[in-house]
Amino acid sequence: MKTHNPNNVRISHKYCIFLKEAKRQNVASIDGVVKAINRLEQYTKYKDFKQFHYQQAVGFKNNLIKQKNEFTGKPLSKATLNTTLRHLKNFFQWLALQPGYKSQINYSDMEYFNLSEKDARIANAKRKKPVPSIEQITHVLENMPARTDIEKRNRAVIALTLLTGARDSAIASLKIKHVSIAEGSIYQDAREVNTKYSKTFTTYFFPVGELPLTILKEWIEYLTNELLFSADDPLFPKTKIENNKNRKFEATGLLREHWKTADPIRKIFKQAFQHVDLPNYNPHSFRNTLVRLGENICRTPEQFKAWSQNLGHEGVLTTFNSYGDVPDYRQAELIKNLSMPKVDQSCEVQAAIEATIKKMMDK
Repeated sequence: MKTHNPNNVRISHKYCIFLKEAKRQNVASIDGVVKAINRLEQYTKYKDFKQFHYQQAVGFKNNLIKQKNEFTGKPLSKATLNTTLRHLKNFFQWLALQPGYKSQINYSDMEYFNLSEKDARIANAKRKKPVPSIEQITHVLENMPARTDIEKRNRAVIALTLLTGARDSAIASLKIKHVSIAEGSIYQDAREVNTKYSKTFTTYFFPVGELPLTILKEWIEYLTNELLFSADDPLFPKTKIENNKNRKFEATGLLREHWKTADPIRKIFKQAFQHVDLPNYNPHSFRNTLVRLGENICRTPEQFKAWSQNLGHEGVLTTFNSYGDVPDYRQAELIKNLSMPKVDQSCEVQAAIEATIKKMMDK
């Protein structure tokens, strides 16, 4: 049974290099593209890409709609369908411009990878994201045990995430030297920290209460004074696993190594919230929590711009568009307030606000 096509493998590899070097995509994104291409090849029984025809796109699309998720047993989501087909459309558009393929592939045939308008709307629809409150997160921190090295580390992971809104991949790669308790900040240096789009920026601790700051401070003191970690050692070290007397693996302490992925951090969050019977909020949900906090306490456009920058966003619109959906209760409140008489505002104040907003939008 045929399991690959040498020509397809070579050109797919060339495309992956193009995505990495020219389009600057990360490994995870490229893996998604490779998976989509493999799905198409399995459907076409590894026919050479030079034989691509729009009927293959139509047939593959119909076949994909019938497939089920291997873990849940449910049909693939519209978002998965849309992403898979978009990857393939982009791939064949690039392929149609390559030597040896230009004369073989009809560029317009790629349009047959499109989902129907209805399914595309469903795939791209914004949905409510579960967002924990500051009070819920504080409750989790208060109830997390802190007897062992591992328990202290786990509690500090959640505390730092609340203080900074850092992404889990960045948190996994932070070193002790990147944190300044005196300045109340972390320096996300892209040369050493795995930040999104390899951006380097400083995040100052958000005003979320004393508890998370105290936990983080005590953790760093414990690392440096008790465990004798240096500034270049991981802020959140990897768990040490050993065989016990019963020849079973168990966690026995910490290694002076970084986690290779952010999976252990997501597991820490899941266990911590389950422990207090709260929904399973992931690390990224804390960024939504902080955006909502900023919307409540920022009084000027300049303040919200600083808040946005603190999350690593270059433009304030990124914060609004990606995280700033108005909750239902707040939506109702705002609409009701529109019927109330306006408070008079001086021309000077109004002009200053409009000028500030214009300046922000132009950046």
